[in-house]
Amino acid sequence: MKRIVLWIAATVTVLVLLFAYHTSTNRQSSSTTTIPGAAGVGGSTGSGGSGGSATPTAPSTSAPSRASSPSSKSSSPAATRHSYTGQTIQTSRGPVEVRITVTSGKITNIAVPVHPNSDARSQQINDYALPQLVQETLSAQSARIDMVSGATITSEGYLQSLQSALDQAAIR
Repeated sequence: MKRIVLWIAATVTVLVLLFAYHTSTNRQSSSTTTIPGAAGVGGSTGSGGSGGSATPTAPSTSAPSRASSPSSKSSSPAATRHSYTGQTIQTSRGPVEVRITVTSGKITNIAVPVHPNSDARSQQINDYALPQLVQETLSAQSARIDMVSGATITSEGYLQSLQSALDQAAIR
């Protein structure tokens, strides 16, 4: 009788733990506008495009210029704002490029103007993964972030390009 009671208790415990576990796939975000401080994760993989500055709370709809040197943008005399474009990383799914905006030494904006989007699967993965990567980067203020499960290739390209931009900005 004791064995049956222990067996039932163990089974119930395992089931409770199983259903309470939240995987990273449960944190889907369907819109990039809900990410504070993130400028459009979308963009095209084409080169060039019309230049422009994106505000920290609005997504960018056009691909910004692809200058690799920092460009100074002053929003006020007290705050200095610079943009840094990371190296374009070639992945097996397509290129990934990260652009960061640094204001007074803090990462305030991240855009991913170039990312794999040549097929529906890549678009689906990146619509899910890029907002998470951007949000984690803004929270961590570094490249020490977790990769997104199910988007390993994009995550690796993002992290490499991000580190390149952080190196240019002299942020550790």
